[in-house]
Amino acid sequence: MDYQIISASKDCKARAGEIKTAHGIIKTPIFMPVGTVGSVKGVGVNYLSDDIKAQIILGNTYHLYLRPGIKIIEKAGGIQKFNSWNKPMLTDSGGFQVYSLGKIRKITENGCTFQSHIDGSRHEFTPEKVIDIQRKIGADIIMAFDECTPYPCGYDYAKKSLHITLQWLARCFERFNNTQPVYGYPQSLFPIVQGSVYEDLRIHSCREMIKYNADGYAIGGLSVGEPTQDMYHIINICTDILPTTKPRYLMGVGTPENILEGIERGIDMFDCVMPTRNGRNAMLFTWNGTLNMRNKKWEDDFSPIDPTGTSFVDTLYTKAYLRHLFVSKELLALEIASVHNLAFYLDLVTKARQHIIDGDYTSWKTDVLRNITRKL
Repeated sequence: MDYQIISASKDCKARAGEIKTAHGIIKTPIFMPVGTVGSVKGVGVNYLSDDIKAQIILGNTYHLYLRPGIKIIEKAGGIQKFNSWNKPMLTDSGGFQVYSLGKIRKITENGCTFQSHIDGSRHEFTPEKVIDIQRKIGADIIMAFDECTPYPCGYDYAKKSLHITLQWLARCFERFNNTQPVYGYPQSLFPIVQGSVYEDLRIHSCREMIKYNADGYAIGGLSVGEPTQDMYHIINICTDILPTTKPRYLMGVGTPENILEGIERGIDMFDCVMPTRNGRNAMLFTWNGTLNMRNKKWEDDFSPIDPTGTSFVDTLYTKAYLRHLFVSKELLALEIASVHNLAFYLDLVTKARQHIIDGDYTSWKTDVLRNITRKL
């Protein structure tokens, strides 16, 4: 994988770049739609590629391992052939999902044993096994196995958790370096910076991560309940240390405001379920603010869903019609809202990239935030 900075802001850490992978070029900053089980909920790959203009999507190791199972994906020839997405993909290691299982998982220094949320069957993830699974899934970018700490989290627990994450990281890279890609094209392994909201732990984590000279670096364990300003502070600490010559990925974040603030602090890659999850709950993100499409005020509003939107759904359908679909619990409502929100997120990062190149990102971001944070 190759990363090049095309342009960097003079008054903040924002930068526009390009990541070259075996399945295509990713122009950064970029938002990655979440396709947990190999599909973005309710959105076909034709919409993702041609209308939404997604450049890379995510899959999740935990979910794909359980269903359909790695043998099926391997038999298909890898995840891109299985789901017909012939563009870059990234797989999360499953660490966050295992963390979310709570009482039905047990973490030790060797790895993590857990019960499937599907049928209760018992499984074990070790760093070596997670690398092997991701080799067989075949994503262009794969993630190291880590423990995601909750919030609030005591210092002693966060320190112990980071110790385990760093031990697992060494084993991930050892396995990665001693194995070959399954499908003949290269993969890149990203470490994940942890340490909760504690500055010294995050600094230590970053310094340990960069020793591996990885193709890119991720920041995890944020947007798990901590105050927003704490999140921004931790991002700043991490991007001060992580190499400027490598892409930085902020995992699981977030709102349009979070993304713009993250870009200003030197983040290149983002993912979040918010565009699709909120869309399925009738919330639309627009350049003028957020809309709740169940509100009665849209009942006889026959204006386009979003005249400033980039997706075909924005001008094809009206607000009144979309509200009717939600009130009637029609599945089409979920598709329209998801397509709109994803198209907005991709438009957001595309415009951000252009303003970085134009040299006025900070002033543009300030103007944009006045509008997109409104509730209409």
